[in-house]
Amino acid sequence: MEEVILVDERDNAIGTMEKLDAHKKGLLHRAFSILLFNSKGEILLQKRSVKKYHSGGLWTNTCCSHPLPGESMEQATRRKLIQEMGIDLTPEFAYKFIYKIELDHGLTEHECDHVFIGTFNGTPSINIDEVELWKYIDRASLKKEMEKHPEQFTHWFKLIMNHPQLSSVEV
Repeated sequence: MEEVILVDERDNAIGTMEKLDAHKKGLLHRAFSILLFNSKGEILLQKRSVKKYHSGGLWTNTCCSHPLPGESMEQATRRKLIQEMGIDLTPEFAYKFIYKIELDHGLTEHECDHVFIGTFNGTPSINIDEVELWKYIDRASLKKEMEKHPEQFTHWFKLIMNHPQLSSVEV
């Protein structure tokens, strides 16, 4: 049973709760999203496995998850990159933001999402229980795909890609 860290609006930890319960109740909790770019500036995307408990089959950022209670963000981001994508690196913190959105299966995503950026030029070794497909894509092509088929992307990834702080991030 995986727990998430519940937080207040200032990202102060106020408790823990089982992950699915937090999503059923729509309680604010800590999360992270990782965007890896190659040397050409292309973003490494993953298509979430249809086995996931929400947003299955949708394209999203390289990796996302929640830190475990007692785990630093550095430990959490590294753990999940290895687990989902077979990539061993520690990305850099870029910014954080809070969002709340209704998901499929009666769940609500209410997160203080810490966005991390990194560089990776290799081929991921995906965990098929977590990731169905992957691809590198340049920002212009991604923007066109997101405008043409917004339903094919996770809600949080669309927010990240449209966030003003992402445009100022150097990769």
